[in-house]
Order: sequence, then C-alpha cells, then structure tokens
Amino acid sequence: MPDQVTDPALYAPLPAGYVLGLTDVVGSTKAIEAGRYKAVNMAGAAVISAIRNALPGEDLAFVFGGDGATVAVPGQHAQTLRQALARTARWVDSELGLTLRVALVPVSDIRAAGHDVRVAWFQVSPHAHYAMFSGGGLAYAEAQMKLGRFAIAPAPEGDVPDLAGLSCRWTPASSQNGIILSLVMRPAPLATDAAFASAVRDILALCGDLERGGHPVPQDGPRMRWPPPGIDYEARALRGTGSLVLTRARLYAHTFAAWLIFATRLRVGGFDPQRYRAVTARNTDFRKFDDGLRMTLDCSAAMADRIEAKLASLREARSIEFGLFRQTEAILTCIVGSPMRDDHLHFVDGATGGYAAAAKMLKAASGT
Repeated sequence: MPDQVTDPALYAPLPAGYVLGLTDVVGSTKAIEAGRYKAVNMAGAAVISAIRNALPGEDLAFVFGGDGATVAVPGQHAQTLRQALARTARWVDSELGLTLRVALVPVSDIRAAGHDVRVAWFQVSPHAHYAMFSGGGLAYAEAQMKLGRFAIAPAPEGDVPDLAGLSCRWTPASSQNGIILSLVMRPAPLATDAAFASAVRDILALCGDLERGGHPVPQDGPRMRWPPPGIDYEARALRGTGSLVLTRARLYAHTFAAWLIFATRLRVGGFDPQRYRAVTARNTDFRKFDDGLRMTLDCSAAMADRIEAKLASLREARSIEFGLFRQTEAILTCIVGSPMRDDHLHFVDGATGGYAAAAKMLKAASGT
C-alpha cells in the first residue's frame, strides 16, 4: 500500500446516483468467543460474492471488514443490490445461525449529511485490485446502519443468494514471526485530515521494516489439508435450496481431488497448483483503507509492541483512535470465479478475533 494512501488527489467521488450496501454481523464478539470466527468471516464476505454474481461484468468497489462488508453499486442496480442484501441476510440466519444487519444507503443521503464517498484503487497484482475509500461517508453510513436507518429486512425463507465461488479451503496460516497482528485505526473525532494522514504515514513507515510489509500469507502461498476446515460453510453456500448432504458429499470428493493436486504439485490441463498458490498470496487484501486503516500483519512480539507504542503516542496527540488484537494464525475467505484465471480474490483476517476484536478494543478505548 503506498504511503500516499491518504492523498486526496488519488481519490475520485463516486458518481451521482450510487448506492452503498453495508453489512455487519450482530453479536460478532460472542460468536468469536464461541470459536465461530470462520463463520463470522464467511458472513462478512457473503454479500460481496452475492453482488458480484448478481452483477457479472461490473467492476465493483468493495471492502471486507471481517464481520461485515461494504459494496458500492451504480444506482440503476439498486434493486439488485437490495435483493442481494436481503437474500444474504436470510442465508446467514438460516445456514450460519448468525444475524446479519444489512442496509442500503444512497450516496446522495451521505453527501446531504456533509460527508462524501471517494474511491481509489490499490493494485495488489496484475490481475486483482481492491477499492480504498475516503471522505468519511463509509463511517457515517455504518453508524446510520447501526442506528437502524436504511435497514433491509431478510428475504423470505428459501429465497437464497447466488454464492458460487465463495469458499474457505485454505489451512490457517501460522505466523512466521510469532504474532498475527490485527490493526484498526481511524481518525480521532477532532483530528484534522493532515494529522491523520501523517499518522497513517508513520504507521506504514514502521511496517516497512517488516519482511514483505508484514504480509501474513507465505510468499509461495497458503497450505491446504483435507478435509478443509471450512468445508461445511462452503457446502451451505453452494447448495442453494438443494440437499446439504448431497452437496457436502460432492464437495468432499471435489476437495479431495484438489488436495491431491496441490499435495503432488501435479499440473492438470492448464492448471498449475504452485502458480495458483503464489497468486493467492499476491491477491490477498492484508492492508486496506476505508475512512481508516486496517491491516493484518505477521510480526514479532517486539515489533507488535513498537507498533502499539507508536499508536498510543498518536492517540495521546489526539490524531487517531485504534484497536489491536494479537493471535498466532490468519485465515482466508476466498471468492474464486475460475481457478484458471488469476483474478481470484482473498480476504485475510486474524484467526481468533481479527478485525472484530480490534474494533472492540477501539470502541472500548474511545467510549463509542
């Protein structure tokens, strides 16, 4: 991520008429404490998959936040977005036993409230990019959603989203340096844009001392074991209204074949498993910007202490608010259109709390 991430010249306003779809897992902290963080991540990523499948060919701007996501959609697709949000909320309730808060917020309402939604693109590899957002609009929209405004009710039972491509097959990636650090950082209430931009540059410069910037996934890619730890969640995503037992059985067979290919490094047709794993690492969103900075870093305990100390000093200067969470593994939730292309996307988070736990610390420290 370039250290100019807060440079306003990089960002362009979303065109008039755009709408935002937002989601958030209600009670994510309790679900995490119950060991269900993989389910929370799956719920958070589901709406991105649902919208991409409902609007094939659209280059959508979105950001994954661990226990939720935001997707920006042109206004002519507002009804499609509304339907996908409602269906995803129903699926999360029926299949994951979680409650997903969803909202559709017109960008015009955000601007009328004195905020903006501006977007830039972070190119993580030649074939994948992720959106970055500034202007305060996402933070405002999320706050409004949590107040119950712009809410979308879940779809009727049996009305399910198309979640083809949503998966979580990789084995959690163990830290190579001791700590997987989840970091959430946002401007303090009275901080100037310049003060926050300077704080972001300070933190990114500190992370520049880390190997590969602290990337938590090995350079040659993540590992796979069989059966994959997330196979039941993927079966629930793929079955639609069909049999879960039959879908799970087919998926066990399919993932066993995939595991053999990766274990033996056997090329099948045009598929190269070693290349796929390496591209997976490159296409991972371990750093992102959505009116604030989020990162999942592999670092030593000493470096985690340095980062925390720097963040604390910036908070004392009233430039930022922040939350951190330390764990030893990272997990991936993936959206794969075709394994034969290099545009597959991978959302990374800490394995036992991640962004949701870091955000909880931020809220406790800030009193929000």
